[in-house]
Amino acid sequence: MITADRLLPLWERYRDALETPIRSFSFPEFNKHFEDRTYQMGVLNLSPDSTYRETVCHTFEAALYRGRRMTLEGAAMVDIGAESTGETADIVSVNRQIDRMRPVVSALAEEKILVSVETYHPEVAVALLEAGAGVVNLTGRVDDPAFYEAVARHEAGVVLCYTPGENARSGDYLPPAEDIFDHQLVFFKDRIAIAEAAGVTRLWVDPGFGFALNLPDGPDRIRYQTDSILQSFRLRALGWPVTVQLTGAVYLFRDEVRVAQTSAATLAVLSKANLVRSHEVPRVQPVLNLQDFA
Repeated sequence: MITADRLLPLWERYRDALETPIRSFSFPEFNKHFEDRTYQMGVLNLSPDSTYRETVCHTFEAALYRGRRMTLEGAAMVDIGAESTGETADIVSVNRQIDRMRPVVSALAEEKILVSVETYHPEVAVALLEAGAGVVNLTGRVDDPAFYEAVARHEAGVVLCYTPGENARSGDYLPPAEDIFDHQLVFFKDRIAIAEAAGVTRLWVDPGFGFALNLPDGPDRIRYQTDSILQSFRLRALGWPVTVQLTGAVYLFRDEVRVAQTSAATLAVLSKANLVRSHEVPRVQPVLNLQDFA
C-alpha cells in the first residue's frame, strides 16, 4: 500500500536526488516554457495497432481535431506516433512513418502547437523536425552525434527513453528491479554527454517502464510500474527533467480503465515528474492543476 510511512523512508534515502535543481528551458516559437513542475504530453496515435483505441486517429481531420482539443484541455505538447510499441503490432517502415506523421506535424506546428514525434529511427525524427516538430520522443538507443546535432540545429528538444535493447520493439527483458536504476544511469549519462556535446539544451529523461516488460496485465505488472513511478524522482540526480508514462491496468480498473491514468498522475506529481505522457488529457489535467493550489 502507498502510504506516508512507505514513502518517507524512500524520500529520505534519496533526498539529494529529490532536491537536485532541474534545468528549465523554453521553446519561444511555440510560446512554451518548462520549469520544475509537472506538465502533460497528450498522445495522438496514427497507428491503427495501438491498444488504446480512444487515441487512435484514422484521418488527417481527426488527428488535427485531437491535437487542437488536447491543447485546449491543457496539454503542453502533443506526442504523435505512427508505430505502436505493442508486441503484436506491425513494423512500420521509415518512409511510411514519415508519410503518416508529416501532414499532421506540419499542420499543428503552423498553429504554434508544440509537437513531439515518437520514433526510434533518427531518419524519421530528422524529417519531422524539418516538418516543424519541436521535440523528438526517442524510443531507442541512438549514439550518432549527427542526430543530436540535428536536434540542436532545429532548436528542438529530445526525450531520452531508456530501453533495455536497441529500441522499444526489441523485446529485451528489463534488468531485475533492484538493478535497473544503475542500468538507467549508465544509459542516460552516456547519451546526455553526446547530446550536450552536440549542443542540445532541451532534454528530458524517461525511465521507459512501459517498454519490454514482458509481464501480462496483472499484479506483477501493476506492482512494477507503480514502483517505477514512485522511484522515478531518483533520475533527477542527472539535473534534467524526468518524463513518465501514465500507466493503466484493465486488471485493476476493469470497466473504469479510462480513469486509471488519473491515479497514475497523482503518483507522478508526488514523485516530482516533470512531464507525463497521457492518453486522457482532460481527466489528468485537473490533477496537475492542483500544483497551483497546494
